[in-house]
Amino acid sequence: MQIVVDPVLKPEDLAAIRDGLHAYNDAQVASAEGDDGHIGILLKDEAGKTIGGLTGRWYYDWLFVELLYVPEALRGQDVGTRLMGEAEAYARGKGMTGVWLDTFDFQARGFYEKLGYAVFGELPNYPGKHSRFFLSKRIQQE
Repeated sequence: MQIVVDPVLKPEDLAAIRDGLHAYNDAQVASAEGDDGHIGILLKDEAGKTIGGLTGRWYYDWLFVELLYVPEALRGQDVGTRLMGEAEAYARGKGMTGVWLDTFDFQARGFYEKLGYAVFGELPNYPGKHSRFFLSKRIQQE
């Protein structure tokens, strides 16, 4: 066995690590086949071009919001709230437990808290003098 530092990670090396970890995790947690995936909730302009939106992925019955971007011209018009509502509705429709995400102190922590998300972790001094916050919200099943 060798330990090798590779500053240019090859796709096949990433796959070996990711697949091994996922196989181990799946053996520990009761999870249905296909219980993971990606979602895009897109903002389109009149020409059909994507100008913003939300990306997420789900696994183990939680939706992780990876990215949320609302163009400057659309901010303050509840577009972000509508995107998050769609994400929550999607999670609820799949019977998920909740939604989680992360944000920086210079981004949208207050926005998410207004939507009912609670901080469950903070990484201070990331980056620099800023903090990264991790938030979650349980989804009520109807």
